[in-house]
Amino acid sequence: MFKALAVALASSLVLMSCATSPLGRQQLVLVSDSQMNEMGLQAFEAIKEEKPIDTDPHTNAYVRCVANAITDEVGGDWEVVVFEDDTPNAFALPGRKIGVQYGLLEVAQNQDQLATVIGHEVAHVLAKHGNERVSQQLAVQTGLSVASAVSPHTASGQALMAALGVGAQYGILLPYSRVQESEADLYGLDLMAKAGFDPKESVALWVNMTNAGGGQPPEFLSTHPSHDTRIHDLEEHIPEAEKLRDQAHARGKNPQCEQI
Repeated sequence: MFKALAVALASSLVLMSCATSPLGRQQLVLVSDSQMNEMGLQAFEAIKEEKPIDTDPHTNAYVRCVANAITDEVGGDWEVVVFEDDTPNAFALPGRKIGVQYGLLEVAQNQDQLATVIGHEVAHVLAKHGNERVSQQLAVQTGLSVASAVSPHTASGQALMAALGVGAQYGILLPYSRVQESEADLYGLDLMAKAGFDPKESVALWVNMTNAGGGQPPEFLSTHPSHDTRIHDLEEHIPEAEKLRDQAHARGKNPQCEQI
């Protein structure tokens, strides 16, 4: 009985949510763009209240120079904020919001490496990965609710629910997240190349990330691909991205963002 209900649930979700990522992958998308944008705006405002903002004019000019070159390729008015945080990280949210933590500037050693990260994060937004993640979680919660309804409150029933919870996390959410991360790497590489940045620097960026420390969990249990996997995939895609970079240069797009 549970199997039949689960199949019916999965089929109905697929029918309700046909979408395709920029790289041609089928996606589960259950939330409207306007709802996602509102969630992004609320999240960004909350982050700005929690984290101190870096107001150094030189730092902000540099980060915005790189970010604006990329967002000019996708359109829209994007808000860019630099946060006083030593962790090498950045993020972008639905609603056209970009956050860069100052620690990233210690690892991304030039404009092209910074563009690699910002392009990656913007790619997440354009590919609706946030929507996909929310939709996956909604689908998992719905599936577990169905399982709870048909499973008796016995030791075996509780064991089934526990197994479904683990299976949902490691069998659905994390693998999709790794796919999304890999997709954002390649799509982001194209975005930064179209803006005129050097795609070869993407490999140097991830080498720097590896050297910056911190052991990663095994790739099977990680929401991100391993650095080695990332570098290999980027190296394979660089020749195509270099063509986009050359076309950008031919159109006069050659960013000159300098970190002081």
